[in-house]
Amino acid sequence: MAKVMAPSEATGRQAASFVLGCVATLTVVLLLQRRPEELSRAPPAVHFFGGTRSSSSSSSSRGVGTSTASSPPPSSTAAGPAPVIATMAPDDGQAVPVQANATTKHPAAAPPGTTTSPGNPDDHLRRQQQYLSTAEQDDAEFRGLAAVLSRAATADDRTVIITCVNEAWAAPGSLLDLFLESFRAGEGISHLLGSVLIVAMDPPAMARCKALHPHCYLYTIPGVDLASAKFFLSKEYLELVWSKLKLQRRVLQLGYNFLFTDVDILWFRNPFKHVTAYADMSVSSDVFFGDPDRIDNFPNTGFFHVRPNNRTIAMTRIWHQARKKYPGLNEQPVFNAIKKGLVADLGLRVQYMDPAFMGGFCSYGKDLRKICTMHANCCVGLGNKLRDLRTVLGDWKNYTRMPHWEKHTAKWTVPGACIH
Repeated sequence: MAKVMAPSEATGRQAASFVLGCVATLTVVLLLQRRPEELSRAPPAVHFFGGTRSSSSSSSSRGVGTSTASSPPPSSTAAGPAPVIATMAPDDGQAVPVQANATTKHPAAAPPGTTTSPGNPDDHLRRQQQYLSTAEQDDAEFRGLAAVLSRAATADDRTVIITCVNEAWAAPGSLLDLFLESFRAGEGISHLLGSVLIVAMDPPAMARCKALHPHCYLYTIPGVDLASAKFFLSKEYLELVWSKLKLQRRVLQLGYNFLFTDVDILWFRNPFKHVTAYADMSVSSDVFFGDPDRIDNFPNTGFFHVRPNNRTIAMTRIWHQARKKYPGLNEQPVFNAIKKGLVADLGLRVQYMDPAFMGGFCSYGKDLRKICTMHANCCVGLGNKLRDLRTVLGDWKNYTRMPHWEKHTAKWTVPGACIH
């Protein structure tokens, strides 16, 4: 016999079924209302270097999200990211890129007994902060240098021609006037004046430079008078020549090629035709044995071209530090003493320029049809330099006035005032 359900039990089950049905219906309605909002919402983005990529595979038929340009980092400006400067580690000679506008706190000293190693993250952080601190100090010492370099350097390869003057060399009728005049008297090189940066070592020299030339930079050494003519190897003379090397290193750290030329050099033709792409450093020579790759040639660091890279930045650092090992010497004999070590340890590529093209009173080419520059080296005394350089400039002007069929007969007047 079938079991007969009590009326009260049937009523309870009907009520429960009704409540469950209402709950299910309400759930479906809520889901249908929420679904369009979810469909219209963009999928979460996964960030990559240089852009963002959607994490949803449905946005592409190949399963790869579309890439979009990411917003610039907070340190960027409308003009672009801050310039990157290469600074040198004090012990390993490697260039470390540093944001020019970066600010850091000086690291605390390591606790006693702490062992530091290249693999220690704390040690690595301290080293990075030390490099940043060095960059900040350089920025303070060479304030405004980057701006004047950007105006003077060539646009295509960031090359600048650098010379240094003090008040005595920049005075009217002195070396600076002859230097600038030679560019105008030379063969098709007057345009190179636009890439010449004159570094003034004292305020009077700066004032004189600004009256003559558009690209001038004041670089002074506190407590050292560099205004007057200095005797060879005097204390002030040594400070002057060694300070130039520090500035040259900063130019390399800022990413510029430079050709440094002493102001007692006359320019007649374009010397860049004799700078090879292979060499890190191309340097003129007082004694040349015929092979530009022979390391035993005697360098003259009054005229040399350098490309910016880790090797050359390390070279200038080691070169400057070697001053302590060779007290009383200027930068040229010190470079000659350490050049083989620089080549062996850094892999530095050095080539020497033939004096037939880059000449000087020590050794110069006799053929005026080849000469590019003439240096008043092997000469002591400002007055002697001026006298013989004026004679050289006169010889050049006479040569340019000759008919082409007679130019092979042109000769230099033997320097008569200089000691050589």
